[in-house]
Amino acid sequence: MKIFNATAFMFFICFATAIVDAQTVSWQLQTIPQNQLKLEGHVGEQTNLLIKNRVLAQDYDELVEPFRHKNETHLWQMEFWGKWMLGAVAAWEYTHDNELMKHMSKSVKSILETQLPNGYIGNYAPENQLTNWDIWGRKYVLLGLLRYHDITNDNSVLEAARKSADYLLSQVGKGKTKITETGNYHGMASSSVLEPIVILYNKTGDAKYLDFAKYIVAEWETPDGPQLISKALAGIHVADRFPHPDVWFSPENGQKAYEMMSCYDGLLELYKVTGNSDYLKAVEMTVQDIVDQEINVAGSGTSFECWYHGKKLQTRPTYHTMETCVITTWLKLNYDLLVLTANSFYANNIETAYYNALMASTQFGGAHIEMYSPLEGHRGDHNRQCGMDINCCVANGPRGFVMIPRYAVMTSANGVYVNLYSDLTATFRLNSDNNIKIEQRTTYPEGGKITIVVSPEKAEDFMLALRIPEWSENTLLLVNGEKFSGIKEGSYLKIDRKWKKGDKIEINLDMRGRVVKLNNCSAILRGPIVLARDSRFNDGFVDEAVAIQQKNGKVEIKISDKKPEGVWLSFTAPLKLGTGIESTGNSVSQIHFCDFGSAGNTWDSNSRYRVWLANPLNVMQSDYKGY
Repeated sequence: MKIFNATAFMFFICFATAIVDAQTVSWQLQTIPQNQLKLEGHVGEQTNLLIKNRVLAQDYDELVEPFRHKNETHLWQMEFWGKWMLGAVAAWEYTHDNELMKHMSKSVKSILETQLPNGYIGNYAPENQLTNWDIWGRKYVLLGLLRYHDITNDNSVLEAARKSADYLLSQVGKGKTKITETGNYHGMASSSVLEPIVILYNKTGDAKYLDFAKYIVAEWETPDGPQLISKALAGIHVADRFPHPDVWFSPENGQKAYEMMSCYDGLLELYKVTGNSDYLKAVEMTVQDIVDQEINVAGSGTSFECWYHGKKLQTRPTYHTMETCVITTWLKLNYDLLVLTANSFYANNIETAYYNALMASTQFGGAHIEMYSPLEGHRGDHNRQCGMDINCCVANGPRGFVMIPRYAVMTSANGVYVNLYSDLTATFRLNSDNNIKIEQRTTYPEGGKITIVVSPEKAEDFMLALRIPEWSENTLLLVNGEKFSGIKEGSYLKIDRKWKKGDKIEINLDMRGRVVKLNNCSAILRGPIVLARDSRFNDGFVDEAVAIQQKNGKVEIKISDKKPEGVWLSFTAPLKLGTGIESTGNSVSQIHFCDFGSAGNTWDSNSRYRVWLANPLNVMQSDYKGY
């Protein structure tokens, strides 16, 4: 582990922040008005189902009820309302659904009725405030109120948020309680309130909120703090930043993934205000480390909600892996970095996590969300939390789904960025009074052919950036029948030209099946999709050893019409099954796989599934090296 002087580093950070306060950061990408984009096909259907059966169906008054009884000592009921509101606001931005707006407005009115004269909105007893999940819950209330203010401009809501924040500032800060001494995980849970505090500063211009944000970041670098900047810049792995805790869910645990990433989201908000490049660098280095050390083939990670060098251990059955709150926060962190940098690396991270880890969290129909999504086993509903008919992931999961429309098509100063390949229609303005319409038609990710029609009302010069996935080694792209060159996987192909109504882009992505090997196991990927065996196909024992028939890491995948209920994508791959191989070889069978998102989504014992398939040992092969 690398060694550094945290106290000296804290001084450096404070000094650097003071220098760059006058700067602001220009975002590289912007979202288009969400109600002017419509997702279709499977992605659109899943989004609509989540909004209808999860967001709209939520009993929002149940989420407010704990705030009416200020007697909590240690639980986290407060977060449920804020998480639901964040998902509801994003869903409304996409749908402009009147019923949803009524739900949100009634819910906000109810939550504000619970605010105390001192500004407190929460459910903790006075003597227990600032402990456990109190400030974490206040954070989610602030985020929910501030996002609701974004779409309503209701100044009474903004004023209530200010009173809530002001009360926190009266309790925590210099000469008061240290924020890193409140809650768990070296103060990460509590200090993630950094994000709404900076947003409040942006909305009000009140310097005390910016000062408090700087205070939080300075406290990170104290000996008892999480040292989120210094340890990131020192290249210390997220799983190695603190010793293994004696008590897992406690102040001494510094590997808690969800809370860590929430702090980094706040740091990005502060970076936008101050321009301190170390803030951005710390987040980018951390995300790269998470990809290198933690993220599995399905695009997520963690065990018991913490980083643990999980990438190299992902073939082992693991307790409580891929928590949905971690997935959702990972998506948001990458989205925020994509907006700031226009780096397709973050867009690719989003695609992998969305199609695999996030979709796997949801039961067919969209009404229920699972807390954990292991790479093998059975899925099923986990316990409700805090004596309520909900848990953290049920509240949080929809935020990931309703983020996808914001990610699908984005704009820059003079360009359009296409991140999501799906049936969709988007109409928006760029830098003029000229409406631009983009229509996509595709079977992706089942097939690799995408057709995009670009139709500005009048011909206009602008740049169109098309995301080329990192796995597409051979991509064919035509513009009005003319073949394009210079295509590089894992980047944006940027086309500068005068676009006119009806210009047609045709993309053929490299959808060859890919075999990934790790720890004497193999997994199959096709495009962005991780494949899984599922017992619903009734074509063998899903846990048996297999020899995938592949050449140079590629395997021939065929699309299958056999789709048990709830399965989206179905394929077959050539496998030799079991350990009955002899020198002449046994027969090759075409074995069914489905997309990991569909695997096990009956949530019962009828659907056992597996991603990593054990490889039988063959001592006759020349690469056998003994024990």
